[in-house]
Amino acid sequence: MDSLQIKTVGYQAEIAAIKHIRTKVFQEEQGVSAELEFDGLDADTTHFLAYINHEAVGTARIREIDRDTTKIERLAVLPQARKQGIGKKLMSAALEVISDQNKIRAIVYSQEYITPLYQGLGFEIVGEKFSEAGMSHVKMVKQLS
Repeated sequence: MDSLQIKTVGYQAEIAAIKHIRTKVFQEEQGVSAELEFDGLDADTTHFLAYINHEAVGTARIREIDRDTTKIERLAVLPQARKQGIGKKLMSAALEVISDQNKIRAIVYSQEYITPLYQGLGFEIVGEKFSEAGMSHVKMVKQLS
């Protein structure tokens, strides 16, 4: 793999890269509306960008839910950069930050097809399938030490 870097970034500082990746993946590929994808919560979240050779190719964000819980959201990797472990590395970076914040649990609302990625990182499915943005999802939880 080429030179991969995962960075914690500010939303305003990297808004163009974050929007480009999420628009391509969620809106263009998956048909999610802009109103759902850009929910007004980005300014109050911590963002991560994955770079290959200094080009932003993946993103994720974390959002505090309560004193003990943080949700990982908006994990997206551009098509040309997939199948290289970038999603897993973004998740690992997010989990490290969450752990450093002394949270005891991380949650994701996973599209069904991607649950093996999260299970490989120690997340477990909780509850029944549900529809979000017209796609089947499951809630997954990871207890942190």
